[in-house]
Amino acid sequence: MKIKRLLIANRGEIAVRIISTAREMKIETVVVRNANEPDAMYVSLADIVFDNTEDPEEIPVFLNIGRLIEIAIETKCDAVHPGYGFLAENAYFAQKCIENKIIFIGPSPDAIYKMGNKTIARELAMKQGIPMATGSRGNIGNEEEAAAAAELIGYPVIIKAASGGGGRGMRIVRKPEELEKMFLIASKEAEKAFNDPSVFIEKYIENPKHIEFQILGDTKGNIVHLGERECSIQRKHQKLLEEAPSSALDDDLRELMGSMAVRMARAVGYYSAGTVEFLLDSDRNFYFMEMNTRIQVEHPVTEMITGIDLIEQQIRVASGEALAFRQKDVRIKGWSIECRINAEDVQAGFAPDPGKIEKLVLPSDPYVRTDTGVRAGSAIVSSYDSMIAKLIITGTDRKDAIRKCKLALDKVWIKGVKTTLPFFRMLVRNPVFIDGTFTTAFIEKQLDKYYLNSEYEEMLAAWLATRLFVDENLRRDSISIDYENGKEMSPWLLNKRINQF
Repeated sequence: MKIKRLLIANRGEIAVRIISTAREMKIETVVVRNANEPDAMYVSLADIVFDNTEDPEEIPVFLNIGRLIEIAIETKCDAVHPGYGFLAENAYFAQKCIENKIIFIGPSPDAIYKMGNKTIARELAMKQGIPMATGSRGNIGNEEEAAAAAELIGYPVIIKAASGGGGRGMRIVRKPEELEKMFLIASKEAEKAFNDPSVFIEKYIENPKHIEFQILGDTKGNIVHLGERECSIQRKHQKLLEEAPSSALDDDLRELMGSMAVRMARAVGYYSAGTVEFLLDSDRNFYFMEMNTRIQVEHPVTEMITGIDLIEQQIRVASGEALAFRQKDVRIKGWSIECRINAEDVQAGFAPDPGKIEKLVLPSDPYVRTDTGVRAGSAIVSSYDSMIAKLIITGTDRKDAIRKCKLALDKVWIKGVKTTLPFFRMLVRNPVFIDGTFTTAFIEKQLDKYYLNSEYEEMLAAWLATRLFVDENLRRDSISIDYENGKEMSPWLLNKRINQF
């Protein structure tokens, strides 16, 4: 079926991203204006806006399945794209769309349910012979069962929410005396976040790398992987920077892990875009962790090195089309890095810093892609995530991508809220990051500080102050500011050119 009109059941950056591809495919887009951010950027870009600002939000509209179905029917949408977060991995929402003859752009409700329940996913992985960390056979019902399982597995262990993700409902336990407390915390957190207190226990892999494979399948049984992403730069299980491919994998290991990812997807008859996640230890042993049944925040790095638009592929697959390529046709070219620029105070432990964005300057160099859902004047509201933009930088290889990443980060200027920019500027100059030996423990254990505090940073601050003066007091067409190609910015070069006028 040809999709002609699409409801985007989401907001922010991912809504803007979906609108962009839908427009290229000549598909009309419908979005929902909500009271928390009525003037959001995505609202101004869609073809049709459904105004939900006056509805009492006992349940936020992006979590209200009944309301979203009503909106899709009322606006005569053929399909719904859930984006990521909210209801993107909700099997009931997918099923209700199907029951109302609305195409759900994602996998089947059965696949969402099975992969969303980590206990079921583990059982499927074991049946498929996919390497797994030692763990409990099923969910753990109480503290006594938890203690028995941990004793059998051997400390350290990790308690995980059966229906969870994103680091919630997850606790590491290193000693028996910590187990009862951590079990109760994880279970309560899981219930609050996912309405399901069920948890299970696994052996904790010390200092691993987090490697995920992008999967793409159609309804005809064709499944391919598009290579891996390195997601080890994370804090409290929250990803901050991703890159593709990973310097930890050679061709043989990539082929083996990729085949396991495809095998996992095939076990649930998977179609649409999905991600199979693994942990890789220091001996290059890998272990299945989970499968995410949606588009990922970090999907752009895969798009940049493969040339494949994942949102387009999701829409085509949902329309009944077969994949136009096979595994042998997938080619990886170059290296891509994504920095998640959030409105957070890095010196206060990455605490959210909502507020109004007074000034926003993002680089427009050919090697930079910026995915954003905000602009100057937009508000970062506490009701939603704090993302400002994703900065995606692509180079010929990893060294080139890092060099260009430094340049791009130094050209970003955001005024009005505190951001994670100081963290990224420090990170891309860190020798452990540069040599690629970092693990998921890097930020907690190997970084002395999150903030770049050096002579260079002081020069950068002076450069930004000078730029503010130029932007606000001189006409843009009366002065041309040219950055040094291939080199880090020099505030003194800028000052010299300003003095010429």
